[in-house]
Amino acid sequence: MKNKNGMIGVVICSLIIVCGCSREQATGPARIPAVHVEAGKVFKKDMPVEISAIGAVEAFSSVTIMPQVSAQIQSIHFSEGQDIRKGQLIYRLNPANFQEELRQAQAKLSRDRAQWENDKVEAARYQFLVEKGAVSKSDYDKYRTTAATQGEIVQESRADVDKARLKLSYCDIRSPLAGRAGGYLVNQGAIVTENQTNLVVIHQMKPIYARFSVAEKYLPSIKSAMQKGPLPVFAGISGQEQNEITGKLAFIDNTVDAETGMIKMKAAFPNTDGSLWPGQFVNLRLRLSIQKDAVVAPAAAVQMSQDGPYVFVVKPDKTVLRTLVKVDRTAGNETILSGIDAGATVVTDGQLKLRDGFKVEYDAPAAKK
Repeated sequence: MKNKNGMIGVVICSLIIVCGCSREQATGPARIPAVHVEAGKVFKKDMPVEISAIGAVEAFSSVTIMPQVSAQIQSIHFSEGQDIRKGQLIYRLNPANFQEELRQAQAKLSRDRAQWENDKVEAARYQFLVEKGAVSKSDYDKYRTTAATQGEIVQESRADVDKARLKLSYCDIRSPLAGRAGGYLVNQGAIVTENQTNLVVIHQMKPIYARFSVAEKYLPSIKSAMQKGPLPVFAGISGQEQNEITGKLAFIDNTVDAETGMIKMKAAFPNTDGSLWPGQFVNLRLRLSIQKDAVVAPAAAVQMSQDGPYVFVVKPDKTVLRTLVKVDRTAGNETILSGIDAGATVVTDGQLKLRDGFKVEYDAPAAKK
């Protein structure tokens, strides 16, 4: 009885195994599910050839205002940080001493001029007398010399008047340029010294410069591009790159730094809205030319390996093919490359989950304008 039950158990187990094998043969091996990725298109477009650099903004011109006479500051006619017009009165010094000097110089001139008139009359009278033989020629020469000497004294007195008037004019200190004033370096009531005391610093900010450096290897390309016209430069403030400001290359230094291999340059920007500020750091792009019909892929599609840069190309059957490419350069979020045709679809996110032949699914990439 026991042997009979044992045989029945063996038969049942065999049937279960056979059924299981039959079911596996019917369904085939388990499939790897499609990997969800993001994708983009490879396309042709005109791409700029540019050199990127970090620049520092500096004033187009800057002046430190000093007094040209020593006196007390009587009044200040601007506010700190104010926009200043060229020729605008900014400081007034106490003019009392210089007004008195001018009055004294004018009085001396009047006295010397009266004496000169008298000496000229005397010289003329003696000339008449010497012609009549009434006086000696030496007497006439003496009066003529006296009149000539007094004429020189009058000229000197006129110069003293002009000098006193000029010093008085220096009491009104005006801005030599249009720009933005800094903070007060001295306050009202202070005694300032001629050509020594700093009063205020004024920066001209419209237009404005951005100073930067590029490697000397780019110099031949820059010089060649400049022969076709001014080179545009684009400045972007960190966090506000979408509001780039356009200027042009204005200066190339005449020497390459032997220690760094860099050459200094400056770009000029109109800065009409005052968005650029002296001392500010900006991202700069110096444009040399435009490359026509470049093959461009999203920069995120390009990956690096021991064999070099590559992309995953999505084939029509939605499987991927790892394809080596040659990268020319990257501009923003786009890469100019070769080794792949325009129109191809490439994976831009999820590459780490992929191998050759893996099937993928993705939302259709947006068409480029």
